[in-house]
Amino acid sequence: MREILDTLRPHIEAGIPLVGLEPSCLAVFRDELKNLMPHDEDARRLSQQSYLLSEFLEKKAPHYQPPQFKRKAIVHGHCHHKSIMKMHDEQAVLSKLRLDFQVLDSGCCGMAGAFGFEKDHYDISIKVGERVLLPAVRSADEETLIIADGFSCREQIAQMTDRHALHLAEVLHMAIQQKQDGTAGGLSEEGSRSTNPEHRDLSKLVPAALVSIGGLLIGGILIWQLKRKRGEQ
Repeated sequence: MREILDTLRPHIEAGIPLVGLEPSCLAVFRDELKNLMPHDEDARRLSQQSYLLSEFLEKKAPHYQPPQFKRKAIVHGHCHHKSIMKMHDEQAVLSKLRLDFQVLDSGCCGMAGAFGFEKDHYDISIKVGERVLLPAVRSADEETLIIADGFSCREQIAQMTDRHALHLAEVLHMAIQQKQDGTAGGLSEEGSRSTNPEHRDLSKLVPAALVSIGGLLIGGILIWQLKRKRGEQ
């Protein structure tokens, strides 16, 4: 955390918003960082300057109107998203897209980071997912979007169904692509892929620094774990 603060200090001091795509990673800055460093001014400011994509669009670009994308969708909220950031801004952006969406009362997806990969927890993980989320995904027709911002949630869906859930950023991309060339793909998840670099350029939507923090945090955790294991040996 200290190294991250040192690296981001110029951007923090400049008041530049940080937009994170993974709810659990962003929750580190919004919640855990303040608890770990309660008297650090940079930690406090970074916590206040960090946003999910939907939060950024609603709070920093409230007049932005994405193209209408009249499709059906089911939405699964990541646990950190629901408990710390809340789903209000996510639903507001989806409403601006004119999506006919349902936010599932699905609780946890069951994967919960590494939990679902662990042998002793696998059966519980599947049972949690089968309570609401996985049956809802399987029963959705192929034109219905499956939206889940959490990496673990998308992994659970991909492994236990024949569908691949989309991040909000991918849904916005599909809406923009459809407006530009009139295509959004067949299966909902296929429409989010594009080889045209112009379709991938969302810089006009977000006039702030988008920082990819997931890999940095995960990489740091893995390095720490490896060092600890080697030390124990």
